[in-house]
Amino acid sequence: MSNRLATEIAGLKLRNPTMLAAGILGLSGASMRQVIENGAGAVVTKSVGVKPRKGYPNPAVVQVSRGLLNAMGLPNPGVHEFVEEIRELKEDGVEVPIIVSVYGFSAEEFAKAAHVVEKAGADALELNVSCPHVKKTGSEIGQNPSLVAEVVEKVKAVSKKPVILKLTPNVADIAEVAKAGVKAGADAITAINTMRAMAIDVETAMPILANKIGGLSGPAIKPVAVRCVYEIYEAVDVPIIGCGGITTWQDAVEFMLAGASGVQIGTAIASQDLGVFKSVTKGIDSYLRRKGLRSVKDIVGLSHRH
Repeated sequence: MSNRLATEIAGLKLRNPTMLAAGILGLSGASMRQVIENGAGAVVTKSVGVKPRKGYPNPAVVQVSRGLLNAMGLPNPGVHEFVEEIRELKEDGVEVPIIVSVYGFSAEEFAKAAHVVEKAGADALELNVSCPHVKKTGSEIGQNPSLVAEVVEKVKAVSKKPVILKLTPNVADIAEVAKAGVKAGADAITAINTMRAMAIDVETAMPILANKIGGLSGPAIKPVAVRCVYEIYEAVDVPIIGCGGITTWQDAVEFMLAGASGVQIGTAIASQDLGVFKSVTKGIDSYLRRKGLRSVKDIVGLSHRH
């Protein structure tokens, strides 16, 4: 692949602008290594917290039109056990950034988790203030600009690594939340996490998910995600990572034209397997060549200049 695809986001050097999104294949060193071997420019781990968490009972995932609905409940082994997966990857000498997603039920918990994973070798931190289906964390924090700022400040106080803030679309004005996070010190923004949603079985008249409410991902939310990236780009001056329904190179380019410097791919892996990373990067490279552009950076935010 050509050097046209190489980019840098908040000090992280990427061979191409694609990343594994949090929550998909990011729970073990082996699965993340497989993603890297299939062409991802960076990987984001499953969200981990200070304490182990079982998550919600099944059914926790249901396929819906143009996407997936999930309420996993942030299952994870806890940050102290998960660090072994990070160390395994770093000892293998992987050459792409390892971004660890952390969550907490308070700003102090975010900071504790961030401190542990940074010591284990994380190249950057992604703060999950946007999970739509776990009470007292996630979007309950991400919907409040002052709480978002508090989380970022606490993490920045213990971390020297880039801090990426992952935002929820379930707000009235996502640009305002982004501005609060950046003012507090966030080095980059990921937009967006899943949208709060549900599905009901018409025969039983019962919600399908055990938790009733879940998060919608996949192509169904892509137009919302593109709009969020576009609005955030006009509001802040830090890199943005687009996430939400990216399945083709055209999707990735659309996000970058809206203002994203990189893109995260998650749900598409379920339908296309890990080959999606190579197909997306190959398509972006061909697009740049056809347009006579020397770098993927040249299309970031281009729609704002037309």
